Amino acid sequence: MWGPQTGGFSEPQAATAEIQAIADQVKSQLEEKENKKFPVFKAVEFRSQVVAGMNYLIKVQVDEDDFVHIQVFESLPHENKPVALTSYQTNKGRHDELTVF
Repeated sequence: MWGPQTGGFSEPQAATAEIQAIADQVKSQLEEKENKKFPVFKAVEFRSQVVAGMNYLIKVQVDEDDFVHIQVFESLPHENKPVALTSYQTNKGRHDELTVF
């Protein structure tokens, strides 16, 4: 099924400019938690879930062969809250499946 569905995550899709912008908004949060800078931060794949807002699972390339999986929450527009990094997994590879964690 393409696109988000209430209650579950969509199938993996290629990252878009919108997803890259969301990943960019939480890059500093991840760098702070990991206490390191990521010279590369390229969203390559994502899944989305409709909740009271939107959850995203995003696979992000942080080095040539190093990836992280991030979970991001975007609140509803009227709440006027920043995008938040809610969870992440490091030491992932290009071919690691983007699964709920």
